[in-house]
Amino acid sequence: MFTPTDRQREFLFAKDKRINLLSGSVRSGKTYISLLKFGLWVASMPEDSEFLMVGKTGGSLNRNCFGYMYQFFGEDNFQVSHGMKGSRLFGRKLWLAGAADARAENQIRGMTLAGAYCDEVTLYPENFWVMLLTRLSRPGAKVYATCNPDNPAHFIKEKYIDRADELDCAVWNFLLTDNTHLGAEYLDNITKEFTGVFYDRYILGKWVKAEGLVYPMFGKWNEADPVDRPYQEYCISMDYGIQNPTAMLLWGLYDGVWYLIKEYYHSGRDTAEQKTDEQYYQELEKLAGDRAISAVYIDPSAASFITLVRQKRRFRVIGANNAVIEGIQHTASALESGKIKICSNCRNTIKEFGLYSWDSESEQDVVIKENDHCMDAMRYFVQTKRLFRGVISSGTGYKSPFGK
Repeated sequence: MFTPTDRQREFLFAKDKRINLLSGSVRSGKTYISLLKFGLWVASMPEDSEFLMVGKTGGSLNRNCFGYMYQFFGEDNFQVSHGMKGSRLFGRKLWLAGAADARAENQIRGMTLAGAYCDEVTLYPENFWVMLLTRLSRPGAKVYATCNPDNPAHFIKEKYIDRADELDCAVWNFLLTDNTHLGAEYLDNITKEFTGVFYDRYILGKWVKAEGLVYPMFGKWNEADPVDRPYQEYCISMDYGIQNPTAMLLWGLYDGVWYLIKEYYHSGRDTAEQKTDEQYYQELEKLAGDRAISAVYIDPSAASFITLVRQKRRFRVIGANNAVIEGIQHTASALESGKIKICSNCRNTIKEFGLYSWDSESEQDVVIKENDHCMDAMRYFVQTKRLFRGVISSGTGYKSPFGK
């Protein structure tokens, strides 16, 4: 049976405004309680009202929200169809949308809405959010939106949270400690698994700028001796360049830890020697040696090289997940938790750890595109191999029933 926390109860019974923003730590209970309140409010509105639910993608909306909606209201009251059309909440028409890029705005042009729910709103383009607010034209229309903190220059922070007193806007800050349903062991683990700017945002709930080294946690304890361990599995990850450097990283799994065993690094610009795809393939073969490589993770933009490797039929090729900020977050967690270690002979990778930095001049989370080729290859491996599962996503395996 649902027993709300004090913070959830305070939000549930508060008088809402036109814009209702819930910001704060991960696992603090904001998604759970905002979905419940949104659904109850929809049930109170006229039956001819239309509503919208938004996620960065349809898949993320499904993962983050639909399970709770079915839990709260049941399949009779919450009905989801494929695509935008035909979904219903308490008999009211419910549109569904993803807001992954600026083109998403076109999905909602012309709508007349009585309300909306926005999951992870800081991931939306600003033009989508602005268009959504113009669509809330029915009397008493409201939007409920959740997010984790981001860069303090983000439009949600500067134009809405910081101006809440000037607008018809309520801002609610939820902290990890507000969720009293979380166990002590889980809290201890999750606070260790975030570092740097991600700790400040996702644990402390602060809107802070990303500055300094991207991986300040990297140190000698992340390094390992290049000894011949009895590895159980091998993978290779690769950042491909023509004039820019090409980096290939050979990984081995031993006793639950992925070790970066060897690296290959070549800069066409620095050496004045530009290599062909065929030459890079031969370097890939040399790096692999006679090892059984379970997969090669390659920058998806390297289309011609991926095609060549597949034609050779030795390696299983996977186009890498290139989500930069998410990948950095997961790589930082893997480093902090000891899921990956770097052998001391991988000198280019270790060198880049000391140089890879955030762009302090940018108003967004942007890394300086220098000294990043081994870092990119490492991020492709961690993100695509999904080494963060069981680290960031669930810690000890305990999952709070009261949400994000």
